[in-house]
Amino acid sequence: MGMTGVLQAWSRNPRLRQRFARVRRPAWLGTLRRPVPLSQRWGFDRGSPVDRYYVEQFLARQGSDIRGRVLEVKDSGYIRRFGHGVTRADVIDIDSTNRQATIIGDLAHPDSLEPDAYDCCVVVQTLHHVLHPRSAVHTLYRALRPGGVLLVTLPSITRVDPDVPDTDYWRFTPAVCRRLFGECFGEECIQVDGLGNVLTSIAFLAGMAQEELSRDELDRHDAAFPVIVSVRAVKVADSKRES
Repeated sequence: MGMTGVLQAWSRNPRLRQRFARVRRPAWLGTLRRPVPLSQRWGFDRGSPVDRYYVEQFLARQGSDIRGRVLEVKDSGYIRRFGHGVTRADVIDIDSTNRQATIIGDLAHPDSLEPDAYDCCVVVQTLHHVLHPRSAVHTLYRALRPGGVLLVTLPSITRVDPDVPDTDYWRFTPAVCRRLFGECFGEECIQVDGLGNVLTSIAFLAGMAQEELSRDELDRHDAAFPVIVSVRAVKVADSKRES
């Protein structure tokens, strides 16, 4: 069979093409060829979770937004770490036993937060536990002062939370975040980014720690495989929105 015949046979045979693809780019699974993850705790027992790399990089870039009166969910760790010129830090949690919480409330309920109160709200990996995330976004919008900034991260690829599986409801894409936050803040007032790539997504699902990846591997972003989605949304005065 000549070269032409080989090419024709190859084009007619999908299995031959698939085999060629496997030989050309072999997949070496190694220690990942297992039906259970390396860690049941997102990699905390091996180091720092991969998703936290992207969360913390995002907050570090937006550190100048974390100022004045600031709200965070569950504790104020990120406010203390990344804030600049914070005059007051509030913590909201639905759990009344949380001693760090200054506000006990549900983000999905608009009366949980006073209106026009905050210069910044930091909401990290939280909205997938809210059954009605659109209501939570409206609550946060209402709580910001004009010019205030909402900093949000949301999971796109992650395991089901083993501690609260019955309230782990959602996963988010950049597209739905543009719709969700754009409806409230206006598309011109939001910046949405997918952070991560196929390698870091696999590593995170497998329970690897970020220390097991290189900075080059972590810092490559592929919109098709985000580990998390980051959102920066600015509340403008209603008169400006209408104009």
